[in-house]
Amino acid sequence: MPNAATPAGDANPFLIESPMMNEVIAQLREYAEDAKAWPFAEARALAARMDKSAAQKDTVLFETGYGPSGLPHIGTFGEVVRTTMVRHAYETLTGQATRLICFSDDMDGFRKVPTNIPEQEMMAGYIDMPLTKVPDPFGTASSYGMHNNLRLQAFLDGFGFDYEFKSSTDCYTNGDFDSTLIRVLEQYDAIMAIMLPTLGPERQATYSPFFPICPDSGRVLQAKVVAQNPAAGSISYIDPDSGDIRDIEVTGGKCKLQWKCDWAMRWVALGVDYEMSGKDLIDSVTQSGKIARALGSTPPAGLSYELFLDANGEKISKSKGNGLSVEDWLRYGSPESLSLFMYGQPKRAKRLHFDVIPKTVDEYYQHLGKITAQDHAACLENPVWHIHRGVPSLSTLPVSFTLLLNLAAVCHAEAPDIVWGYVTDYAPDVSPASHPELDRMIGYAVNYYQDLVRPQKIYRTPNDAEQANLRKLKEAIAAVPDDAGAEDIQSAVYAVGKAAAYDNLRDWFKCLYEVLLGQSEGPRMGSFFALYGRDKSVQLIDDALAGRLSASAGADS
Repeated sequence: MPNAATPAGDANPFLIESPMMNEVIAQLREYAEDAKAWPFAEARALAARMDKSAAQKDTVLFETGYGPSGLPHIGTFGEVVRTTMVRHAYETLTGQATRLICFSDDMDGFRKVPTNIPEQEMMAGYIDMPLTKVPDPFGTASSYGMHNNLRLQAFLDGFGFDYEFKSSTDCYTNGDFDSTLIRVLEQYDAIMAIMLPTLGPERQATYSPFFPICPDSGRVLQAKVVAQNPAAGSISYIDPDSGDIRDIEVTGGKCKLQWKCDWAMRWVALGVDYEMSGKDLIDSVTQSGKIARALGSTPPAGLSYELFLDANGEKISKSKGNGLSVEDWLRYGSPESLSLFMYGQPKRAKRLHFDVIPKTVDEYYQHLGKITAQDHAACLENPVWHIHRGVPSLSTLPVSFTLLLNLAAVCHAEAPDIVWGYVTDYAPDVSPASHPELDRMIGYAVNYYQDLVRPQKIYRTPNDAEQANLRKLKEAIAAVPDDAGAEDIQSAVYAVGKAAAYDNLRDWFKCLYEVLLGQSEGPRMGSFFALYGRDKSVQLIDDALAGRLSASAGADS
């Protein structure tokens, strides 16, 4: 596995610091047969496929695909991390060696100029050129396709993924696909019979599995093919510019295949055994699978995962810009928490929005806190085992991430050291040096507060009854012993609310959140008051009663 830094600049969080011994792995293999975690379900399906295969392979091949017409995004991360989880589960289940190829379709034609890149006018002159023949508008690589390929590799290396990069351009021009391309030519009619019923009348009239690469302009041509010559390894097509019939070989990078046929050809040529894809590609998987069979091969096993939704439950769209990027997540939460989000229920559509980050971070540490005490069978059901490819020796947090967020919000933290001042009062033996993991989370919490919480804070003025209850709460907090812990303070908070005769005690806690924290939801208040400090908590209530909190919020806005 590459020894690369994470996007946050720390040591790779996915590496296991204490590798499992061989005898432990053997025990895990026994439990993997019955593990319910979805990566093991996928691994068992793949193992069944491999058992049925006539060809015995020493190494099983996993693949993920990337279209370098744009930069890698959160869906790219999700596909690679999920595939890696299945790969590790398969290795654990079978003991068989595996490889992961990250394939870039960089010979695809440049269809349109993205709005977020420079040199718009210049780039418009390269429409329909292979992406690796389009100049790099950033001036950092030999082509636009190569620029995005390098960004992809840096992106994957930053997370420490173990993979091999392959370029479509290299595979076509080096002859890696030649024998399979000839097979496609030989099965031309069978492939047309698969594809034509899926197309409309207009597209049927011009469709061919092959895109000729124009010998003159170098462009990827959507040209009508009028003849095939498998013996010569060539096709004849109508030149869309001149109208002349031209012959061209299908090998050596002189032609490129249409998407669905290209995907099937790649599976066959490379010997891909497993590839997952999004729900939007179900039809492509079906048709490509049929083409792979027409070429005399078995299509790979794979998972069809659901797509992400935005805050309003609508599908995320690049053009709408309603999604959440990897960079966004990593400003407010850890790479491990992002992996946990990708792990959970991949076949269910999930909201991918800023407000899921704190909950996911806390869930990660909850799972982490359990795994060291779990037996082998339970470990295989713990998401942390799949995130770290085993049991990591990482520390848990002395306080929850949600609590840190609320502390950062109440003390209006502009920097991590402000939050640390409260944490060290609460736990004098804790410091950034002794608890670097906590220091990392405090940094995320401060970023989250500054960018997302502070602009949205609205402190409510308490009504007369609530003011009386808050005064009683202040007296109750002041009266707890000096050595009182979070549970003692929580009991005091609960007692005041119960004495106030609320029909539902949730209304009492909602009052505390809205009046003291300026938000509709919040932490366990006993834990918060303990971390914030008894004297400061009393002062916080005084500020709310005096209207200073709502006044300061108005000044900030």
